[in-house]
Amino acid sequence: MTTYDGKKIVITGGSSGIGLAAARLFADGGAHVLITGRTRSTLDAALERLGDKAVAVRSDAASLKDITALAETVRERFGAVDALFVNAGVTASAPFDAVTEERYDALFDVNTKGPYFTVRALAPLLREGGGVVLTTSVANVLGLDALSVYSATKAALRSMTRTLARELLPRRVRVNAVSPGPIDTGILDRSFPADAVETMKDTYRSTNPMLRLGTSEEVAAAVAYLAFGATFSTGTEFPVDGGASQL
Repeated sequence: MTTYDGKKIVITGGSSGIGLAAARLFADGGAHVLITGRTRSTLDAALERLGDKAVAVRSDAASLKDITALAETVRERFGAVDALFVNAGVTASAPFDAVTEERYDALFDVNTKGPYFTVRALAPLLREGGGVVLTTSVANVLGLDALSVYSATKAALRSMTRTLARELLPRRVRVNAVSPGPIDTGILDRSFPADAVETMKDTYRSTNPMLRLGTSEEVAAAVAYLAFGATFSTGTEFPVDGGASQL
């Protein structure tokens, strides 16, 4: 019997980066995993890496219609769920005076509204004693330049971790957050101009107390602990940031 044999786990934003690393950890441990993402080709590529214990569902994390449909799909495929990793999110960088209303709304829709309604939709399917893990960010406790909106979305999600943990206590469902710092997930490469990416990575390395970037697998290990191992923890935030928010 492997570590997560027979467990059923839903991961939003599971087709790449931290979400995919978590899906691989759980699937390799014997779990049945359902991942979501917005791009079919990326989901299909993830499935090839995850094997026959995985299911991929195209779902927009900012769409309440998609979230409702996702809950129905999970009910049909899995019935009850042992863990939910709410990882889907986006980032964008802009000086305070250059932020548009459209960018503001888009970030809050995906990073804050989406997770809130995802937990609400899937909470009835969580087994008693199950775990929910939300992805926040080191940005929610640091004043980082040009990330005012992104940081605010993650700070709101940190607050929701506490309040949702309180509300789900009667069902013995734990809600915690993993807070990644500078992790080399590929999101920088997709979000910023190519000529700026290596400079940014060098800056993150040189300013981090551990003088390196973290890996998606290191965050996935923390997610697994919060989802299954941290049986006396709820409402907490677990930094995986090389000490950036602590030292």
